[in-house]
Order: sequence, then structure tokens, then C-alpha cells
Amino acid sequence: MRTLQHSVTEMKKKIGPQKLKGTIRIPSSKSDGQRALLSAALANGKSELVNVGTSDDELAMKKAIQLLGAKVSEKDDVTLIEGGIKPIVPVTISAGESGLGIRLLSAVCSSFDQEITINGTGSLLTRPMDFFEEVLPQFGASVVTNNGKVPITVKGPIKGGKGVVDGSLSSQFISGCLMALPFAKQDSVLLAENLTSLPYVQMTLSTLKAFGIKIERLPQNTFKIACNQKYIASKYTVEADWSSASYFLVASAIGHDVQLKGLSMSSLQADKMLLDALLSAGCKIQHLDGTLKIDGSNRKPFEFDAAQCPDLFPALVTLAASINGETRISGANRLTHKESNRALTLQEEFGKLGVKIELEDDLMIIHGTGKIKGGSVKSHHDHRIAMCLAIAGTIAESEVEIEDSEAVSKSFPSFWDEIVKLS
Repeated sequence: MRTLQHSVTEMKKKIGPQKLKGTIRIPSSKSDGQRALLSAALANGKSELVNVGTSDDELAMKKAIQLLGAKVSEKDDVTLIEGGIKPIVPVTISAGESGLGIRLLSAVCSSFDQEITINGTGSLLTRPMDFFEEVLPQFGASVVTNNGKVPITVKGPIKGGKGVVDGSLSSQFISGCLMALPFAKQDSVLLAENLTSLPYVQMTLSTLKAFGIKIERLPQNTFKIACNQKYIASKYTVEADWSSASYFLVASAIGHDVQLKGLSMSSLQADKMLLDALLSAGCKIQHLDGTLKIDGSNRKPFEFDAAQCPDLFPALVTLAASINGETRISGANRLTHKESNRALTLQEEFGKLGVKIELEDDLMIIHGTGKIKGGSVKSHHDHRIAMCLAIAGTIAESEVEIEDSEAVSKSFPSFWDEIVKLS
């Protein structure tokens, strides 16, 4: 029986205890998609991108590259990009609410001999962006921010050279530099100190390689980038998204008969590390003929370091809440500058459902009882919070009402439709 209800305003969803059953094909990775869209826009010629998604972040990137001069068209499931962008007049673009988007675009636009302003919306208005004021001038570009926030105005051309950057806040800044520096007029060496989320940097390097860019990774997270490189048009398939999959993998682990299709077991995406967390929780992973399912019948409290994959925290908290005992997840300091302050948001909203969460510096401690109460909660306009609360609602003792449920459109626009199909 379907227990998902729409409110009159469409801003809230009510989801009650139920059994999910069926097979779901996970949407494409918005992270992989944004990298591919921008790389294709930078390449001379026409690229074919297969399986680009329709998330808010990807739509914002498409609009941005079009304003920069790329031509974008759609044919069946293929996005055609005619690239080679080279702005000849000052222009203003927006990354929407995409943290990755604004960090890639800000760096790449520093390679143009024109003033480009990059703005954003929503939570992006409050995220720190002074990184680029500190880093891009090391490579010869000029940068002005709004007191360390958006909008960001950059002007190149980027010249290259040697630079040291702090990678502790986000690997996305590093990825942006790696996409921009191949355009420099001299070779570059980039040292990323305290680098977190290394898998995302590896994803960037993989995408760049697919579009003809060569970057040499040296010891101690040092990257050597040859100058005057050119992006080459390519046919590129965007992977299914392990981040989006995390909620339904957890659903499978907590007792739902849900199977997932389309995920690459050789993916470089950081959130594939969820499989390690599930194993730590005593779950069994069943992978057969491209279908993934989790047996969590003997799940137990677990310890896991999510510093390299902080986007897994919401799904992991739902998993931990379903287990009787104390689960400890480190890496919580990575959650401050997301769509919400996710550590505090998870503590607050799961607290409303009877799940106690303690925060001790970088450590999150979830005191699971195996029981989740019903009640009214808020997503805080955070897509990942909305999705993890929805999965929690399916095993709650009574109905859970989620405010600002439409936030899922940022990464998984069809999320609520998929819940209905599985109900």
C-alpha cells in the first residue's frame, strides 16, 4: 500500500511505515556529469555525452557553458556539446546552488583574457570562497570576491608556475585548478596539502584524461601540469551515481526488498566506499548480473571514517538509527559547509524522531535503538537530508512529514517518484 502523500503546497511529503520492493535504476552522477559538461565545453569540436542527468546542478552547468559560448543540444539520451569556448566580452554566469559547479567554473574562467563573474543561489551565498583569492593569484590570475563569498569575479589569462593550496576544506577547489592549469602559458606544479576526498580528485583526473588532458601525479599529492594543452572532443558516458544510490542501498540493508541496477563496481566515485561501511556493519553484499542488493539481517553497530566521503553521512545515520547500539562515524568536520551544516542538521532532525546523536569535534556518535519515531522534520533545503529522512520514515513507528521535500531536485529529481514505484 502506498503511504507517500503530497501536501497541498507540494513543499511537504508524508511517508509512513511500509515495505519497499522492486528494482531501481540509479540516475547518473551529477558530479561526473558536471565535470564532463565543462570538459566538453572547453574542447574544440563536438562531444557526445551519454546519460547526462537532469538534476538542478547539471542544468545550471549547461546554462553556464552556454553563456560562455558552448552550443548544447539533446538527441535521445545523448547531450551534444559544441565546445571551444573563448569569451570575448565580460559575462556573468551562475552555478545555481552547486558547490562543485562554482569551484570548477571559477578556476576555469581564470584562463580567459576577459572578466567573468560567477554567482550562485541558495546556500552557495554563504559558503566560503576566499580560497580562490589566495590561490589563483599564485598562478597569475586576478580574483575578487564579496568578502570571501559569491559573486566571484576572475580575469586571466592564467600563467602557471608553482602553487601550494590547502585541500582540507574541499577537494573541489583542487579539481577546479586541475581543469584550468592545462591552459597556462607555462608548466605548473600544484601541491595540495591536507587533501581530503582524494577519490573526487581521481575522478577529475579520469575525466580530464578522457578529454585529452595529461596531468602527472607525483608523491605527496603534488600534480605536474604541462602548459598549452588542448581539450579534445570525446564521446563520454556519465556513470550512475553512488551518492544517490546510498539511500536505496541503505533501504535494502534495513529490510526492504530493493535491488539496484546500473552501478559500476570499478567506479572512482568516493561514495562507493558505502560498501565498506555496510561490511563494517555486518551486512552482506550481493552482486549478480549487474544487480546490487544488501542483506542487513545481521547488521550491527559499526565504526567508519567518512572523511573521504562526507556525503555518505546522511545515509549512514539512517543505517545507524536502525541498529540497536552505538555507531561512531568520523569526518564530521567535513559537514559544515554543505547545503546545510549537516552535522547539526542530522542531530536536530533525527532527534525529533527519537534518535540521539552526539557530536564530539570530528566524531559523530549515533545512539541507535532500532526504533524510529514518527513526527515532523525539515530538510533545511538540503537534498541529502530529505532523502535520508524519507528512508528513515519507511521504518518509523508512525508517519514522518518532511518539510522542503522538493530539495531532492538538486541531485535526484525523480526520487519521490521512485519511492512511489517501490511502495
